[in-house]
Amino acid sequence: MKCVAETGANLEWLATGQGRKFNDDELDILKIPRSKIVDGQLYDAGVLMLDKVTFLPGKPLPQLPMCVLDGVVQYIVDQSYSEVYDDDWLVEIEGKTSIRTLTRIPVRKVRVSGVGMAFDCGIDDIKIIGRVVLTIK
Repeated sequence: MKCVAETGANLEWLATGQGRKFNDDELDILKIPRSKIVDGQLYDAGVLMLDKVTFLPGKPLPQLPMCVLDGVVQYIVDQSYSEVYDDDWLVEIEGKTSIRTLTRIPVRKVRVSGVGMAFDCGIDDIKIIGRVVLTIK
Protein backbone atom coordinates (compact mmCIF):
# COMPACT_ATOMS: atom_id res chain seq x y z
CA MET A 1 0.00 0.00 0.00
CA LYS A 2 2.89 2.36 0.74
CA CYS A 3 4.18 1.80 -2.80
CA VAL A 4 0.73 2.66 -4.23
CA ALA A 5 0.70 5.92 -2.29
CA GLU A 6 4.24 6.83 -3.32
CA THR A 7 4.05 5.91 -7.02
CA GLY A 8 0.40 6.30 -7.94
CA ALA A 9 0.57 2.90 -9.68
CA ASN A 10 -2.40 0.51 -9.58
CA LEU A 11 -2.28 -2.08 -6.79
CA GLU A 12 -3.15 -4.90 -9.23
CA TRP A 13 -0.19 -4.02 -11.44
CA LEU A 14 2.18 -3.76 -8.47
CA ALA A 15 1.06 -7.09 -6.97
CA THR A 16 0.65 -9.21 -10.12
CA GLY A 17 2.11 -7.33 -13.06
CA GLN A 18 -1.32 -7.54 -14.72
CA GLY A 19 -3.54 -4.67 -15.85
CA ARG A 20 -2.59 -1.06 -16.34
CA LYS A 21 0.39 0.41 -14.57
CA PHE A 22 -1.42 3.72 -14.02
CA ASN A 23 -5.04 4.79 -14.22
CA ASP A 24 -4.80 7.15 -17.20
CA ASP A 25 -7.98 8.98 -16.20
CA GLU A 26 -6.39 10.11 -12.95
CA LEU A 27 -3.09 11.09 -14.57
CA ASP A 28 -4.21 12.93 -17.70
CA ILE A 29 -7.67 14.31 -16.96
CA LEU A 30 -8.65 17.22 -14.74
CA LYS A 31 -12.19 17.06 -13.36
CA ILE A 32 -13.14 20.69 -12.93
CA PRO A 33 -16.33 21.94 -11.26
CA ARG A 34 -18.35 23.95 -13.78
CA SER A 35 -20.57 26.96 -13.14
CA LYS A 36 -22.48 29.26 -15.43
CA ILE A 37 -23.15 32.95 -15.10
CA VAL A 38 -26.83 33.85 -15.34
CA ASP A 39 -27.82 37.45 -14.64
CA GLY A 40 -24.59 38.03 -12.71
CA GLN A 41 -25.00 34.97 -10.47
CA LEU A 42 -23.00 31.71 -10.53
CA TYR A 43 -25.01 28.50 -10.83
CA ASP A 44 -23.75 24.92 -10.71
CA ALA A 45 -23.43 23.36 -14.18
CA GLY A 46 -21.84 19.98 -13.46
CA VAL A 47 -18.25 18.98 -14.13
CA LEU A 48 -15.90 19.62 -17.05
CA MET A 49 -13.35 16.93 -17.85
CA LEU A 50 -10.32 18.46 -19.51
CA ASP A 51 -7.13 16.82 -20.74
CA LYS A 52 -4.05 18.31 -19.08
CA VAL A 53 -2.36 18.75 -22.48
CA THR A 54 -4.89 21.53 -23.16
CA PHE A 55 -2.69 23.80 -21.05
CA LEU A 56 0.49 25.26 -22.51
CA PRO A 57 3.65 23.26 -21.83
CA GLY A 58 5.89 24.80 -19.20
CA LYS A 59 3.00 26.61 -17.51
CA PRO A 60 1.83 25.25 -14.16
CA LEU A 61 -1.59 23.62 -14.02
CA PRO A 62 -4.22 25.57 -12.06
CA GLN A 63 -4.11 24.70 -8.35
CA LEU A 64 -7.79 25.34 -7.60
CA PRO A 65 -9.52 25.31 -11.00
CA MET A 66 -13.13 26.01 -11.83
CA CYS A 67 -14.85 26.32 -15.20
CA VAL A 68 -17.12 29.31 -15.79
CA LEU A 69 -19.54 29.32 -18.72
CA ASP A 70 -20.45 32.85 -19.82
CA GLY A 71 -22.64 32.76 -22.92
CA VAL A 72 -20.85 30.54 -25.44
CA VAL A 73 -17.39 31.01 -23.91
CA GLN A 74 -15.89 28.79 -21.20
CA TYR A 75 -13.21 30.15 -18.91
CA ILE A 76 -10.90 28.03 -16.78
CA VAL A 77 -10.31 30.08 -13.64
CA ASP A 78 -7.65 29.40 -11.02
CA GLN A 79 -8.98 30.43 -7.62
CA SER A 80 -5.50 30.07 -6.13
CA TYR A 81 -3.44 33.22 -6.71
CA SER A 82 -1.04 35.27 -4.65
CA GLU A 83 -1.14 38.63 -6.39
CA VAL A 84 -3.42 40.50 -8.77
CA TYR A 85 -1.80 41.65 -12.00
CA ASP A 86 -2.90 42.76 -15.47
CA ASP A 87 -5.07 39.99 -16.90
CA ASP A 88 -8.62 38.65 -17.12
CA TRP A 89 -10.21 37.78 -13.78
CA LEU A 90 -13.48 36.42 -12.41
CA VAL A 91 -14.76 39.13 -10.09
CA GLU A 92 -17.81 40.07 -8.10
CA ILE A 93 -18.81 43.74 -8.21
CA GLU A 94 -21.75 44.85 -6.08
CA GLY A 95 -23.11 41.31 -5.95
CA LYS A 96 -22.77 40.62 -9.69
CA THR A 97 -20.23 38.12 -11.01
CA SER A 98 -18.48 38.53 -14.36
CA ILE A 99 -15.22 38.11 -16.24
CA ARG A 100 -13.37 41.42 -16.38
CA THR A 101 -9.97 42.71 -17.41
CA LEU A 102 -8.09 44.18 -14.45
CA THR A 103 -5.16 46.57 -14.88
CA ARG A 104 -3.13 47.51 -11.81
CA ILE A 105 -2.65 51.23 -11.25
CA PRO A 106 -0.65 52.88 -8.45
CA VAL A 107 -1.55 52.71 -4.79
CA ARG A 108 -3.68 49.53 -4.58
CA LYS A 109 -6.09 50.42 -7.35
CA VAL A 110 -7.26 48.65 -10.49
CA ARG A 111 -8.86 49.70 -13.75
CA VAL A 112 -11.81 47.39 -14.43
CA SER A 113 -12.79 46.97 -18.07
CA GLY A 114 -14.31 44.42 -20.42
CA VAL A 115 -18.06 45.02 -20.13
CA GLY A 116 -19.52 48.47 -20.58
CA MET A 117 -17.56 51.47 -19.42
CA ALA A 118 -14.16 51.04 -17.72
CA PHE A 119 -13.74 52.44 -14.21
CA ASP A 120 -11.06 52.72 -11.54
CA CYS A 121 -11.52 51.53 -7.97
CA GLY A 122 -9.59 50.32 -4.95
CA ILE A 123 -8.47 46.71 -5.21
CA ASP A 124 -10.38 45.97 -2.00
CA ASP A 125 -13.61 47.46 -3.40
CA ILE A 126 -14.22 44.38 -5.57
CA LYS A 127 -14.17 40.68 -4.73
CA ILE A 128 -11.61 38.86 -6.86
CA ILE A 129 -12.55 35.19 -7.22
CA GLY A 130 -9.79 33.97 -9.52
CA ARG A 131 -7.60 34.49 -12.59
CA VAL A 132 -8.58 33.27 -16.05
CA VAL A 133 -5.90 30.80 -17.15
CA LEU A 134 -7.61 29.45 -20.28
CA THR A 135 -10.39 30.66 -22.57
CA ILE A 136 -12.34 28.17 -24.70
CA LYS A 137 -14.42 29.76 -27.44
